[in-house]
Amino acid sequence: MRRVEHVMGFPVSLRIDDEGEFTEAADSVYAWLRAVDARFSPFIPGSEVSRYGRGELADDELSADLTEVLGLCEQYRAATGGAFDVRLPGRGFDPCAVVKGWSVQRAAGLLAAAGARRFCLNAGGDVVVSGGPWRVGIRHPERADQVAAVLEVTDAAVATSGRYERGDHILDGRTGRPVTGLLSLTVLAPTLTEADATATAAFALGADGPAWAAARPGCEVFAVDAGRSVLRTPGIPVV
Repeated sequence: MRRVEHVMGFPVSLRIDDEGEFTEAADSVYAWLRAVDARFSPFIPGSEVSRYGRGELADDELSADLTEVLGLCEQYRAATGGAFDVRLPGRGFDPCAVVKGWSVQRAAGLLAAAGARRFCLNAGGDVVVSGGPWRVGIRHPERADQVAAVLEVTDAAVATSGRYERGDHILDGRTGRPVTGLLSLTVLAPTLTEADATATAAFALGADGPAWAAARPGCEVFAVDAGRSVLRTPGIPVV
């Protein structure tokens, strides 16, 4: 089956190649992602994240899910020495860089629990696959109609952070300034929780980001720096 819906501000496409009826499982995936958006979006005034950001909720009043997300945010903040920070002056509390991958990985878990074994879940270009191999394209950072590379991926996830969609929107939490040392950085990891957060955190580190991400357990990296040089780890499965 194939299905595409617009959720959380971007298209989410699902492809399941197994035989059988997976309509109910697909419904649960999109219902979960809509619930996440309602609870975790910093752009919805009444969301749990917005209320927490305004100081209306104490730590002991938070849902188990938000507590888990906060723990991940702190883990990556500490690991980058503050370059990755979801509490930036002037922006308020915004954990979207962690929530996206975390929530889509949970959605993949719903599919697996329903018996799906070969599927691809693509959330705005960040992808988690089961079974395989699947071919996942990495968008060229300067040419929207081209790919910079194609990866052959089995039971893993791929996420990219870059400047091509929203400009210099990723800030270095240590300086508060936009990161300009990289054009794009892609991470292959066992889960999209890891791949997405690692890609954003590494991008926030700028020129030091690819090496930092490559040192993370289970992570492979494909990056294009500001000088248009390609940096990639030996294990990145380029076709």
